Amino acid sequence: MIPGTFETLTVDEKVDFGYFLTDGSDRVLLHNNEVTEEIEVGEEIEVFFGVDSQDRLYATMKKPIITEGTYGWVDVVDVVDDMGAFVYIGLSKDALVTEDHLPFLREVWPNVGDKLYCTLKVSHNGKFFVRLATEEIVEPLFKDADRSIFNKEITGTVYRMIIAGSFIITEEGYKGFIHSSQRQVEPRLGETVTGRVIDVKEDGTINVSLLPRKHEALSGDAERIYAYMQERGGAMPFTDKSDPDDIKERFNLSKAAFKRAMGHLMKNDRVYQEEGWTYFKELKK
Repeated sequence: MIPGTFETLTVDEKVDFGYFLTDGSDRVLLHNNEVTEEIEVGEEIEVFFGVDSQDRLYATMKKPIITEGTYGWVDVVDVVDDMGAFVYIGLSKDALVTEDHLPFLREVWPNVGDKLYCTLKVSHNGKFFVRLATEEIVEPLFKDADRSIFNKEITGTVYRMIIAGSFIITEEGYKGFIHSSQRQVEPRLGETVTGRVIDVKEDGTINVSLLPRKHEALSGDAERIYAYMQERGGAMPFTDKSDPDDIKERFNLSKAAFKRAMGHLMKNDRVYQEEGWTYFKELKK
């Protein structure tokens, strides 16, 4: 009876708190909380072994999502600083992905609800841990993309991160890469993201952008400028002729981006410019 393995045992005795199972020489407890269907003394059942908080071996009829040597997607159920992320593996007790196996930056650790592709690892004392799948393990999951998805919206889960960007596996099974220049915020490990396919490569992988399309970005810049004007009562000392450095300092926009956003606001009849200032249109007398 080894933690992390399955074995078929015989129900030897029923007690108030569960059943004792035997392999003919040793016995192990199957607690009532670990029973998933009705069983009787003398019946043979398949169980999975673990160890409890007091390092005692126990049996369960619950089937783990992952075992040593098998991989699967598991949900993050808790994240603890200086420890790591706990994931649900189908058993009564969650398993830990230690901080050593998570990204160096805490802000891109997975959140509760994110998904990780993992396998189970059993320590020398029978404790369960979880290890993230390597690129070599994930590779067989991928299928080739074709040019028909170019510029289409696509959704995937971040399974690996490097300095240059993030790798995702999409819902369709495509391998995608999000370069650091194609995002406003770095996605978390295990996060599900939706972006746009900006390249389909010859090897069947894709490049994905999380940035808004140009017209969406323009609208976002325009709304940010409009919100700034609202804070100032509907007027600001900036126009499309303002100094580029002043624009950059105030809005973190290039002069060209600022002019495009201002043009959008004026075209939609929301603002007007006069003597070096920009005003809400409703303020015009």
